[in-house]
Amino acid sequence: MSEQLVDEVRPVSFGERVANSQVFADLFRDGMALVEETASYLDGPGRKESKKLERMAALTYATESMRLTTRLMQLASWLLLHRAVKEGEMSLAQANKEKSKVKLTGAEGASEESMSLLPERLRGLIIRSKALQADIRRLDATMHPGADQTLASRSNPVGQQLGLLKAAFETDRACDHA
Repeated sequence: MSEQLVDEVRPVSFGERVANSQVFADLFRDGMALVEETASYLDGPGRKESKKLERMAALTYATESMRLTTRLMQLASWLLLHRAVKEGEMSLAQANKEKSKVKLTGAEGASEESMSLLPERLRGLIIRSKALQADIRRLDATMHPGADQTLASRSNPVGQQLGLLKAAFETDRACDHA
């Protein structure tokens, strides 16, 4: 039996295909549009709205707008890394190494009571950024399975047995044709 055929049976890796998918293209477009919309709001109408807030609400505004911009910059970094994969500028393995610098988990947000003090548009941007974060985290889990998952798939006895069976049948066919 050929050891090479045993090693050929591997789980399908969707990560390499996802960066080229329409799902990623839509997520990239929506994510970058949200970054631009947020920057425009915070530099314009948001700045004016924040000046009208009472002290506690202004403090919450400053805190939550900082969390929002930090979250969006992390998400934009992830999106740009994976666009580079799509464009062929880097491999998925390289992106996986670089993405370790990107934080996809979120910090605790303000209480509902504090959030209610914020302008409606800022609350909407925060909600949309958290939804984008959840979408990216799901996609990231698909594209970059954890090391323990990769190790488990390599030591999968069923996969190894399938490889052995395939190798055995390939050998039998070769003998039949000889």
